Amino acid sequence: MIEYEFQELTFGRDATRAEVRQLLTEKAEYGNWELHRVRLYWGGVRKAWLRRKIIRVQRTA
Repeated sequence: MIEYEFQELTFGRDATRAEVRQLLTEKAEYGNWELHRVRLYWGGVRKAWLRRKIIRVQRTA
């Protein structure tokens, strides 16, 4: 079974789409995160959930 770890990011209403896109791109490129969900709330607040796989290493010896 695949396990994931999650990270939640919150963007205020004053954040532009370009700023949000740039931050999400950097997280995906350098942190190996993938976009799981984005929600837009009343008042313009955006929340984005990122996820990445947890890789468990098993001992061989």
